[in-house]
Order: sequence, then structure tokens, then C-alpha cells
Amino acid sequence: MPFAAISYDVKNGFEDELVEVFADFRRPDTSKVPSAAPDGTPSRILSTAVFIRDGLLVRFIEYEGDLTAIAKFMAAQPGVREVERKLKPYLRTPRDTDTEEGFVRTFTASLLRSVTQLSLPKAAASS
Repeated sequence: MPFAAISYDVKNGFEDELVEVFADFRRPDTSKVPSAAPDGTPSRILSTAVFIRDGLLVRFIEYEGDLTAIAKFMAAQPGVREVERKLKPYLRTPRDTDTEEGFVRTFTASLLRSVTQLSLPKAAASS
């Protein structure tokens, strides 16, 4: 499954406060993302993880399907919107995430370039 990594340019010295922002994260009720693909191919968020060090916070997203559909889905989720709101005082670089369009634009601009993604073949992973 592919991974995406989203970077946040945050102020140094606020690691504990930023950990608290994510402590009560409200997960979406479903991992299934409404399909935006013409062929109806489904998308899903499989897992997420957030890491921080100094002025860099990174959210990793393991997903299936279309990443733009994932971003649009995330933009509408109350938990994601709440986290984005709570992050604002700690950002060195403001993020335009108040609208779906702004969120998707910011999501896309914040993507880290994938260098490599390795996993076990499906048959090996189930044994």
C-alpha cells in the first residue's frame, strides 16, 4: 500500500503542546473514502502516524486508491478540521485549510517526495 507524508512547518519549543493537539484526535467514522474515480475504484485510509522533531511535524498516511480523493475526504472530517484549527498558533508557515479547496491545495503543497516504499509481498505478509 502506498504512503503519503505531509509536512508541517511548526515553531520550535512546542513539541509537548503539539503532542497534545493530536492526543484527542477524533478518527473518521469510516476509512472508506467516497470514490472520485470514473471507474468507481474505492479509496481507503489504512493508517496514519504523526512524528515531530524540533520545527518539523510529519503526518504519514497509508492509503489505497486516489490521494486527491483522500485529501478531499480528510478536509471534511471534523477531527482533521479541529486539529488544523488547534495547530494554527504553532505554525511558522500558515496553512490555508479552512475550506476544502484550501485544504487540498495545502495538502498537495505539503507532500514530501517519496524516495522509496518497501513492503512484503502480499503472500509473504499473510504467512
